[in-house]
Amino acid sequence: MKYYIIAGERSGDLHASNLIRQLRQKDPEAQIRGWGGDMMQEAGMDLVYHYREMAFMGFAEVIRNIGKVLGFLKACKSDIRQYQPDVVILVDYAGFNMRIAKFAKARGIKVFYYISPKIWAWNQGRVHNIKKVVDRMFVIMPFEEDFYARFDYKVDYVGNPVNDSVTDFVRTPDFRTRNKLYNNKPIIAILPGSRKQEIENMLHVMLSVLPSFRDYQFVVAGVSNFSKAYYEQYNKDPNIKIIYDQAFDLLAHAQAALVTSGTATLETALFGVPQVVCYKTSAISYSIAKMVIKVPYISLVNLIADKPVVTELIQDDFTPKKIVAELKQILFDKHFIKKQEEGYALVRQKIGDFRTAERAAELMVQYLEEGK
Repeated sequence: MKYYIIAGERSGDLHASNLIRQLRQKDPEAQIRGWGGDMMQEAGMDLVYHYREMAFMGFAEVIRNIGKVLGFLKACKSDIRQYQPDVVILVDYAGFNMRIAKFAKARGIKVFYYISPKIWAWNQGRVHNIKKVVDRMFVIMPFEEDFYARFDYKVDYVGNPVNDSVTDFVRTPDFRTRNKLYNNKPIIAILPGSRKQEIENMLHVMLSVLPSFRDYQFVVAGVSNFSKAYYEQYNKDPNIKIIYDQAFDLLAHAQAALVTSGTATLETALFGVPQVVCYKTSAISYSIAKMVIKVPYISLVNLIADKPVVTELIQDDFTPKKIVAELKQILFDKHFIKKQEEGYALVRQKIGDFRTAERAAELMVQYLEEGK
């Protein structure tokens, strides 16, 4: 069968690449084409366009780049018309992918969605549109089954791919030596995100608290999308180290972490690392978000647990003074640390033990065979 897969950011690239490998196992005749990143290409997909060209975030940022977004949509639709796939598989990235879903459905192409848009967070009425244009939804958050059931829409919970990745991870034994880290200083991990806007909003504030923690070494999880020179502008102290594409190893060795809200908060929890969740965006984007977001938390950890497991420092609360106070709690307050550990255990229980990409691919191939 012919598959067309679209992912619009780094995490989607990772999860889609694992799905592609499983699809190729379940369907040896699979032909796979789409939009995504290096990992999807390495997994065997014919890459049409790289996600780094369209990684806009925030309401205001998307509006400012609307011309480019519309151009990408036009190019993607044209490519789908020419390729004529049996199914379009959409991975998160809702603003773009829901428009492609409508386009594909209108042309009689099956539409599968892997990793649901976060419609439970804002504008829940969008579920009615999903019911119209998405044939099968494969969700990775345990609470999403119940959410969709409220709208009489059956979805498949396939586990969470982050849990699979953490479970499969093998620590690098010489991690500290390889990265020239101090052996006698515990590590505070800094995960500032993988998008330029996130890094520029977050990283300098996260690192500003270093003088209050001189007995620790701050290690930044960089991504190779950006040059070393880009990150080095933030490296003003010998106790700051920047490493690249080694976030899991960093978490495996960290005593605590400051984490930009996103998938990394769940990764940090599954590694059992005490964390403070941070987030800041433009004033315009934040004002719009406050009006439309309908959930009480921004971190995946708190959303899955359905209670406050980790502290969230958002927008005006994201200050050096508050970061210092919260970081001291997760480093030194044993009661607070124990409470967070119990919350992490609850998150693991709710996620369950699945092989996510394998389960999703198995169901996708099955549904396509049944629909022939």
